[in-house]
Amino acid sequence: MTSNLGDPRFFARSGPHSLASVAAAAEGTTRKQELLLSGVAALHVAERDQVSFLDNRRYLPELERTHAGAVLVHPDLADHVPKGAVPILTTSVYGSWARVAALFHPLPPRECGIHPMAAVDPTAVVHPTAMIGAFVSIGAHAEIGVRCCIAPGAVIGDGVTLGPDCRVGAQASISHARIGARVYVCPGARIGQEGFSFAKTKDGFLSIPHLGQVIIEDDVEIGANTTVDRGSSRDTVIGLGTRIDNLVQIAHNVQLGRYCVIVAQVGIAGSTTVEDFVQIGGQAAMAGHLTIGTGAQIGAQSGVIADVPPHSRLLGSPAQPASLFFRQVATLKRLVGKRD
Repeated sequence: MTSNLGDPRFFARSGPHSLASVAAAAEGTTRKQELLLSGVAALHVAERDQVSFLDNRRYLPELERTHAGAVLVHPDLADHVPKGAVPILTTSVYGSWARVAALFHPLPPRECGIHPMAAVDPTAVVHPTAMIGAFVSIGAHAEIGVRCCIAPGAVIGDGVTLGPDCRVGAQASISHARIGARVYVCPGARIGQEGFSFAKTKDGFLSIPHLGQVIIEDDVEIGANTTVDRGSSRDTVIGLGTRIDNLVQIAHNVQLGRYCVIVAQVGIAGSTTVEDFVQIGGQAAMAGHLTIGTGAQIGAQSGVIADVPPHSRLLGSPAQPASLFFRQVATLKRLVGKRD
């Protein structure tokens, strides 16, 4: 079965678009030429009427063999574009690719209104431009903002507020939360449930009431089946522009800063503060009550058990500076080699 990027069965399509329009969308520059482009494709399968891109030098051989009509490329690599393709020069290739792909495949138009099989409490406020799918449940005094889209089976709890242009995926659930503008909650995500917090008593465990909420600022994305617990003694906060991958656990009272990137299967324990621009690799784990400094980079599968200074690069479990980690790996290899 051949790959069909942007299959019209699943993705809305626009165009064709002129070379000049594509370059404008890419915020790039190109030569004047009459060329109509009908879509996007990877370098190795692109045809004359399609746009492709190169953002990684390891794919230079594919660039040199491509049949694409136009290629988004950094100016330093323009000489590698074959004669049959038109280079569109940009210093931010991946960003340009995102804009061009969105040009050819915009989000489908919303059908405003409330599906007759949705359950909306009479006290809820749903903006008339919102789209509420089948089997959605919206609780008392919830507020659904302008142009929001709630997919089938989602549950919006009592008092939850969604700002303009939010999207909530199928089967997601949101409670005890205030959500800003342009937030995307992917299918199956769980936001606002109680966290894992209890007191030990002579009679057993005693659950601690979680009296906080979840605050999600503008332009955040929450991945599929990710969980964000509400706060117990303070609110759980997800900062402006942060991107959270699928299958991530954000515990109660966690404070995530602006423009953080949290990759799949990361776990952040309760009351940890992650400052702005932090990047955390897949399957890494943070102990509770820590501070992860601004701009820190935590490698995949790292185990963080102490505060992390700003702009640190850590690897390993327990996590340690990347330079020290690699020296230890090199030493271990030498020792193993000597024994052999």
